[in-house]
Amino acid sequence: MLGLLFFVFVLAVFLGFELIAKVPSQLHTPLMSGSNAISGITIVGALVAAGQPHGGDFVTVLGTIAVAAAMINVVGGYLVTDRMLAMFKHKDGGAK
Repeated sequence: MLGLLFFVFVLAVFLGFELIAKVPSQLHTPLMSGSNAISGITIVGALVAAGQPHGGDFVTVLGTIAVAAAMINVVGGYLVTDRMLAMFKHKDGGAK
């Protein structure tokens, strides 16, 4: 079980790095705001992994790190989306 969880963790890190590295810089903001739903699913999986009663301390630590990393991604995505949407608002509060 521990080997499988570690394999999935390493695979997720590698695939995430490869996918993000190939995205043009102009698309990073929309990509981050669109990935919030995926990170929500990641949080659920990480919580399940962190709460395994027979996993041991290493699995709990790995799950906790995964929860923290996914939460940083979700909060950052929402902050970037809010900032991106604020760029399209008029300063006087009215619409065109």
